[in-house]
Order: sequence, then C-alpha cells, then structure tokens
Amino acid sequence: MLLHLDIDEQEILDFHKVIAGNVKKIRKKKKVSQTDLALSIGHKSVSIVSKIEAGLESKHYNIEQLYKISKVLEVDIKEFFNFE
Repeated sequence: MLLHLDIDEQEILDFHKVIAGNVKKIRKKKKVSQTDLALSIGHKSVSIVSKIEAGLESKHYNIEQLYKISKVLEVDIKEFFNFE
C-alpha cells in the first residue's frame, strides 16, 4: 500500500536551498569560482550557478549536476545533503 506524503511547496524550496547552500559553502572552501564550477559541469556561463546560489527563478541543481559537482569539488555527493 502506498502512502500519500503531505509535503508542501515550501518544504521542497527549503530542501533545494539547503543543497544549494551546501554546494556554495564547499565551493568557497575549495576556492572554486562560480564561473569555474559552471564551466566544469558543462555550462557556457556562470548564470545557472549564480541563480541557484541566489535562490532566483526557482532554479536548482538536478542529480546529474550534483554528481558532476561532487567530482569537480572532490567530495562525496552526500555532503550536499547535510541538513544539520
């Protein structure tokens, strides 16, 4: 039997915000610029990374981007899901 989850839109937005914040914190700790990160995961400009980090336009990382970012930043992908 499947359960119906009662998850509201704000909870999902907060979920994405935590992930973006963790990526930003690790990126800065590793001294990687937004531009370098964007280019290394296959984007032609910094706009996607800057919009995600700023919480603009409901942009967020997908699982493929997170996987690539984990390789670029040399961290385990689970570090992005730290909710402490």
